[in-house]
Amino acid sequence: MFIQTETTPNPATLKFLPGVTVMPEGTADYRSAGEAANSPLAQRLFQVHGVQAVFLGTDFVTVTKDDSVEWHLLKSSILGAIMEHLMAGLPVVEGADEGAAGAEDYAEADAEIVSQIKELLETRVRPAVAQDGGDIVFRGFDAGVVYLHMQGACAGCPSSTATLKHGIENMLRHFVPEVNEVRPV
Repeated sequence: MFIQTETTPNPATLKFLPGVTVMPEGTADYRSAGEAANSPLAQRLFQVHGVQAVFLGTDFVTVTKDDSVEWHLLKSSILGAIMEHLMAGLPVVEGADEGAAGAEDYAEADAEIVSQIKELLETRVRPAVAQDGGDIVFRGFDAGVVYLHMQGACAGCPSSTATLKHGIENMLRHFVPEVNEVRPV
């Protein structure tokens, strides 16, 4: 198995592409070892000193490191852990995928607006963000404000505020006049 690595806009995060399906559907975002109880792969990665977060996408694994270790010291351990896990045929996630689920908050009267927002996020935003090793998930809409949850490489990325404000917000405001602002949650 050959695993490619790609940098992301977040210097603390690398994207690992094993060339096989990681998550058949949805995504999973783990910010600590305690959150990774349902993912043997994420648990294994958190055992590597310096791993701060793990994000599982359709065909990639994004790992965020803490500032105490450099990538050149960490990368081979992460590659080995991913390769061993996937080659052994072990499950990536067991049981329900809690990483992709989350409560959405919006008024029933806004259902049509929310449907338009979700469609734009699904077709125009999420594919681009996935290329950078992350995901953006709709969480709510209230009084013209769209609430989005940033995951993977997007969480904590220095350019995430610019992406939200200048990219996603402008696009949503253009196509959905009811949108006034986008905020992270």
